[in-house]
Amino acid sequence: AGSAAGFGRSARAESGPAKLPGVAAYEGAELIGTPARPWHAEHWTNSPPVQLADLRGRVVLLRFWTAPDCPYCSATAPALNELHRRYAKRGLTVIGLYHHKEQSPLKPADVAHYAELFGFQFPVAIDIQWKTLRDYWLDKRRAFTSASFLIDRRGIIRFVHPGGQYAPGDATFKQLDVTIRALCAESS
Repeated sequence: AGSAAGFGRSARAESGPAKLPGVAAYEGAELIGTPARPWHAEHWTNSPPVQLADLRGRVVLLRFWTAPDCPYCSATAPALNELHRRYAKRGLTVIGLYHHKEQSPLKPADVAHYAELFGFQFPVAIDIQWKTLRDYWLDKRRAFTSASFLIDRRGIIRFVHPGGQYAPGDATFKQLDVTIRALCAESS
């Protein structure tokens, strides 16, 4: 998360993958400018079930997360809460998709409890059998499963964080914040 590979960059849909200065490529760059795929999620918390198509016209920050033992997810939770607080009224919807990694059986009530512990006020659902995570991210070998995708009002991926953590004040959070602000200011 602290290396250059941890940064995503915004890009116009027409311009293809964004480039980082001094970095040839970063994990997930090939997804910038591509249409976001629908998600397959169940057991919604903090909202009725919502699909990406329902959010057309809004900016969407999609974060894959797990708990209780993922240090990256718990470290990123304050950033997600802060972005939700800052931008929900300006057009951002944060969506948390939980993917179960524990050996214990998956219990939706436990996921709702983890979301509550992290202070999530935004919609959270379970990505059963990692179907959406595989569609979005695990089509090839990746370092992390806790990836984030920023999707513009037209449904185009404009920023990718390839996993690990970001937190208020760090460089990735600052870039994500600037990109969200710009996307919220765009018309749909």
